[in-house]
Amino acid sequence: MACKAINTNIIEHYISQIEKCIAMKDVNFGKLIHGRLLKSALTLHTLLANRLVDMYSKCGSLNHAQELFDEMPQKNHQSWNTLLGGLSRAGHLQSARQLFEEMPDRNLVSFNTMISSLAHAGHYEEALSLFRQLRTDCIVDAKMDRFTVVAVSMACAGLEDLRAMRQLHAAVIISGLEMNLIMSNVMVDAYGKCGDAEASCSLFDRMESRDVVSWTSLIGAYARANQLEKSCQVFDRMPVRNAVSWTALISGHEQNGHEEAALEFFQKMMEERLEPTPFTLVSLLSACARLGLIGRGAELHGYILRKRIGMNPYNLFIHNALIDLYAKCGDMRSATKVFDEMPERDFISWNSMVTGFAQNGLGDQSLNVFRRMIDEGVKPNNVTFLAVLSACSHAGLVSEGRRVLGMMEEYNVVPRPEHYAAFIDALGRKRRLGEAMEFIESLRGGGGMDGVGAWGALLGACQVHGDMELGKKAAESLFVLEPDNGVRYITLSNIYSAAGRWDDARKLRVLMKGKGLKKDPGFSWIEIRSIKHVFVAEDKSHCAMEEIYGMLGLLVDQMKEEKKQQTLCSVISSNSLWGFV
Repeated sequence: MACKAINTNIIEHYISQIEKCIAMKDVNFGKLIHGRLLKSALTLHTLLANRLVDMYSKCGSLNHAQELFDEMPQKNHQSWNTLLGGLSRAGHLQSARQLFEEMPDRNLVSFNTMISSLAHAGHYEEALSLFRQLRTDCIVDAKMDRFTVVAVSMACAGLEDLRAMRQLHAAVIISGLEMNLIMSNVMVDAYGKCGDAEASCSLFDRMESRDVVSWTSLIGAYARANQLEKSCQVFDRMPVRNAVSWTALISGHEQNGHEEAALEFFQKMMEERLEPTPFTLVSLLSACARLGLIGRGAELHGYILRKRIGMNPYNLFIHNALIDLYAKCGDMRSATKVFDEMPERDFISWNSMVTGFAQNGLGDQSLNVFRRMIDEGVKPNNVTFLAVLSACSHAGLVSEGRRVLGMMEEYNVVPRPEHYAAFIDALGRKRRLGEAMEFIESLRGGGGMDGVGAWGALLGACQVHGDMELGKKAAESLFVLEPDNGVRYITLSNIYSAAGRWDDARKLRVLMKGKGLKKDPGFSWIEIRSIKHVFVAEDKSHCAMEEIYGMLGLLVDQMKEEKKQQTLCSVISSNSLWGFV
């Protein structure tokens, strides 16, 4: 009895020492303890061996954990689950899956660990498949617990699978599993991500206790459903708000096209002296990019630099958002500077640069970035190829565009209608309209396009180059594909007018009116002192319209005068050349 008591005390002592190693992440101290246990033969004790495996895995020494596990003469559920957890935490998903398959018998902890690992790694289908296996596994007595529900809810949310989410919720109710705060929060969030904001609200209303996460999850659910008024109402009811709550409201408005409201909410957030999160800043930069507010975006960039926010683990998201901002606002020099200073890049970073140069008419630079991307071993995707084809179009590089189309097969990227349309646009810009028509016909035979983009690109080229016959054919195809698109009628009408076919142009306008079709009026904007001023065609509602028209009048007079002077200089120069003066 005394011997047993001593052994128990020794074991508890060593367990306490191992726990200290884990808390301090001190693997060297852990190795010393392991050495002492080897000398005393206590490593043969399964409980101590399990704790050592846990220590090695949590201190980042998985090789030692695996070696010790392999040497254990006796293993129990905890032994297998401890190593499984270590592999999962380290992101060694394949090794974890292999160990899971090798387990002589699995319990609920084993399944939970594996399901959670798969869900966190984005393998949502596999996570749900394993959950279904758990539900039918005769060996496992308990079919799920709170950890299962949290992990499976994440998988349902990732897939936006409302049916699976409802099935999980029903299983929870049938099992009689008592809901706690964490479970409820995760399920409110998951229902929102699956598109059922009302289910989120219903679950939220039944919660006995709520925290900031609960309220924020409901705000997010309504925002994803574009029910922004309800989202604001929930926000106003919140007893306590934090930066994450504000971010949910800001990002919800930004993602639903209410960028100006998102910026206004940010101003209110700053008035409450709350520090924005990296995700807040990404949403704000996206809002500025879509509104074209480069001044406001540059202010945010300055804030990020001052606070050194770009140095945190989310710097990749922030830097990508900055590149997107500057590229969409036409400042490729600043976009390039951000790109060159990035400590790490992903395919989004590269795509943003390729697309940015292409959209700003800098085709050669876009192609240079694309070649550099290939040289650095970054695999291009369909977005990359679309940007490169657009760059080829802007630069008039038809042969290069054809080569890029061929490269898509090499990288296992299936061309989409928009890729073909970009190449047709390249042909059109070079006035190779017959070739463009032949290319469209070849695609129609192979079923590789939906027609709208291709015919639209050809119609635009026909308008530029005044090809009435091909333009008419392209427009007639588009009238069938897009009967309610008034722009196509306007374009053909303009082609007729340019060719002097006034009667045909008039008939098209009458036809448009009879169909009730309209062309959205064009608009332009300018940013002055971080305020955006929008001008719609024939709109005279701006408060400074008289001053604007007065200044425009002066500018037009100056332009006319300069044109007269340039014409006069040109005449004098020509006369001098021929010896008349």
